[in-house]
Amino acid sequence: MKKIRMTSRDLTARNIETLAELFPNVVTETTDAEGGIQRSVDFDMLRQELSDHVVEGPQERYQLDWPGKRAAAFAANTPIAKTLRPVRDESVDFDTTENLFIEGDNLDALKLLQESYLGKIKLIYIDPPYNTGNDFVFADDFAESTAEYLAKSEQVSDVGERLVANSESNGRFHSDWLSMMYSRLKLARNLLTDDGVIAISIDDHEVSRLRALCDESLGPSAFMGTLVWRRRPTADSRNFSRVSTDHEYVLLYGRSPSSRVKGRSIDESKYRNPDEDIRGSWVSENLTGLADASSRPNLHYDLVNPETGISYPPSPSRGWAKAKATTDFLIADGRILWPASRTGRPREKKFLSDLRSTVTGLSTWISSDEVGYNYAGTREVRDLFGAKVFDFPKSTNLVKFLVDQVTTSDDIVMDFFAGSGSTAQAVIEQNSTDGGARKFVLVQLAEPTEVSSHAFEAGYRTISAISRERIRRAGTRLNATSTSTGVAVDSGFRALRIDSASQSDVLRSAEDTQQLDLAAYEPSIKPDRFGEDLLFQALLDAGLELTLPITREERDGFEIYDVEQGALMMCCRSREKNSLSLSLSLSLSLSLSLSPGIVRELAARQPLRMVFLDEEFEHDAARINAEQIFRELSPLTEVKAI
Repeated sequence: MKKIRMTSRDLTARNIETLAELFPNVVTETTDAEGGIQRSVDFDMLRQELSDHVVEGPQERYQLDWPGKRAAAFAANTPIAKTLRPVRDESVDFDTTENLFIEGDNLDALKLLQESYLGKIKLIYIDPPYNTGNDFVFADDFAESTAEYLAKSEQVSDVGERLVANSESNGRFHSDWLSMMYSRLKLARNLLTDDGVIAISIDDHEVSRLRALCDESLGPSAFMGTLVWRRRPTADSRNFSRVSTDHEYVLLYGRSPSSRVKGRSIDESKYRNPDEDIRGSWVSENLTGLADASSRPNLHYDLVNPETGISYPPSPSRGWAKAKATTDFLIADGRILWPASRTGRPREKKFLSDLRSTVTGLSTWISSDEVGYNYAGTREVRDLFGAKVFDFPKSTNLVKFLVDQVTTSDDIVMDFFAGSGSTAQAVIEQNSTDGGARKFVLVQLAEPTEVSSHAFEAGYRTISAISRERIRRAGTRLNATSTSTGVAVDSGFRALRIDSASQSDVLRSAEDTQQLDLAAYEPSIKPDRFGEDLLFQALLDAGLELTLPITREERDGFEIYDVEQGALMMCCRSREKNSLSLSLSLSLSLSLSLSPGIVRELAARQPLRMVFLDEEFEHDAARINAEQIFRELSPLTEVKAI
């Protein structure tokens, strides 16, 4: 029986709990005066979370540490001067889809999505680059101040030049990988729903460090379990001198104690009752084990059919799956299926009623019966493209298994190491299976393909191009099948690309500005940016989801965008995207100014948010007048300018 607390609440403990929710990585363990373990705050790490530069000052404590850890935390918190630009030509069903495909560095993407998708993602599945010494690339620079980082974030450079191979000869082999993952996991946690789950595929190289890293960045209490998947059916013949690694892991972490998985579901369609057993439907299940006689002698004995007296010896290398006392009970209870010939193998009669009463949760073992092997991923891509355009793609069966376990019909699934796009295909196929309306958000760096690869020969210059094309082809094939069933599935996506912010650098010192040059410095928006570019930057600023429906109309040389029937409206000058007419359209648009009539019409629609371009107003008085019109006609509208 719990006792009534006779004191006031421990505010220090409550404050630590609050900090743990905001910054799980700053709460650690220390010893008290008597040598006992107590929870405390890593003030050095807290200073780093609240600082705009790398903080020095290590302190001995129980934690995972590595060179570059503080810089990685700094990189996660540092703002970037970037935006997301829509790419209609590479999208599918741009105006109606609720899926996103973002091309660019996933660290940048996670930062840009912090407001629009805060607490909205039910499942984050990632299959990050395994730290094998030759295939890990990253683009992070942890040695800059905030000002330097912001300045660099506006530079546009060749993606290939930013990639750095993490060679095993590098003294920071593990540290670089940990830094790359740490900053991304910190940001990813914010996007999860209260009951959200992050699932991470990993192999033996970094599983122990990843577990410690997740404990720190996501919180040790968030750990839900480690799934083990046998990804290949036979041993790797290339590793005779070492143990063949035939499995990989999936680490599961929840956003809060309310995070749950469904547990194994039962496919009742497989169960039949051909002998009219009074216990109901059943299936035949293998009785063969996996242990040889030297390691498990208790599993090596003869099974004897009591009716015929025929004896069935075990396989010398595998034995039986159950001890003799258990099989004796199964025989007596009529639960053994005896073969028709002496060369057959006895099997167990597994009743559906027994499974219904015993299946309560998700096992840590993912069997091939449930998700198959990983070579299926290569086969899936080859079937879609007619060639091997991607090395070691993840099997959609594994991802579908996780999607089914974690999500419900209208949840959002995210993968910020999209690779070949397996997660997108898994989501749309799972929706097709159960009639769900799940959405996906994929992020993939425009990593160049090898010149000698099949992908390059087929015309795919980047991994992101392969991923987008896979989603198109998988969607087309699925919809062709769905036409006959009448089940509509959203297999489209809005393609977005990370780029520098749309605002021009208009800051000039007095000595650098000449009176005759003022006209050249007037535009506040970069000349290659158009209405939808500015709209998506406004959506990010407002924290609105990037798949909301958009309508567009033109009025007196201006474009008017309406997002979700007034959730946000934007008005800007019309600009032609045709490069031949761009200069002419810009010069003509600069001569236009926003009339009070258009402003009054927009205010009458009473949007929640209204965005104008600063340069569209003829002078300051016109901008002040526009604000006054909205105060009169739509006082609840939040009016902003770019």
